[in-house]
Amino acid sequence: MRKKLLYGLLCGAMVLPLAAARADDDAAARAQRWQELRHAIFGNRPVADGRDMLALKTPYRAEDAALVPVAIELKRPNAVKGLYLVIDNNPAPMAAHFSFGPAADPRTIGLRVRVNDYTDMHAVAEMQDGTLLGVANFVKASGGCSAPAGSSDAEALKGIGFMKLRMLGGSAPDKSRDVILLIRHPDFNGMQMNQSTRLVTPPRYIDATRVTYNDALVFNLETGISLSSNPTISFSFAPKAPGRLRVVAHDTDHAVFTRDFEIPGPSS
Repeated sequence: MRKKLLYGLLCGAMVLPLAAARADDDAAARAQRWQELRHAIFGNRPVADGRDMLALKTPYRAEDAALVPVAIELKRPNAVKGLYLVIDNNPAPMAAHFSFGPAADPRTIGLRVRVNDYTDMHAVAEMQDGTLLGVANFVKASGGCSAPAGSSDAEALKGIGFMKLRMLGGSAPDKSRDVILLIRHPDFNGMQMNQSTRLVTPPRYIDATRVTYNDALVFNLETGISLSSNPTISFSFAPKAPGRLRVVAHDTDHAVFTRDFEIPGPSS
């Protein structure tokens, strides 16, 4: 509950005036912004330099501010229990929080996000001992939060909740599988204009996703308005035997979307 409230608090109370918040190349202003966000999200817990533990990969200048690819690599995945992605100058900066379970192998996590203005992005890993380690990148993009999700709301809502899973590479004993999960959902964030009516579309977005393999947790994911339309999530897990990958996604209209995917076991 506290984290769900925090998404809302950051959307309002933590937004700085645009001229101050943008500070394209003002390192001091960006550092001050991060200190305020760090305190709001993590309280008095320090966030140490995490370059030896994780790498954040983002474009320096995004081609599409509504579909900015983000990849986070964890160098000792078994030592990590959670992962945060913060987009400092977005209206709701906390973009994603992963909590990993025993079936996870979080070597690489990928998302597509919206970026509203030039900003630092922070990836923060929470280690098993509670230590927080972070890295940051500066990204030049703007207007992603207000970009329409489609030609009309009705069009954007077609097929809502449909999911696809793409398996990458082959499988082998004691090896993880890399997969890409696609979820059909417009992720309306309350900042977009309906292209037909010219009225602002009410928010409706995915706020929680749970992935399990043979009933063992891969991850829980909390998200806010920064996730792109039709979210794409890439991750790894270790299918030591044939089984079922189950995805359950919830949105802010209390809709629940579930899909099971049959996964072959490792080949010798």
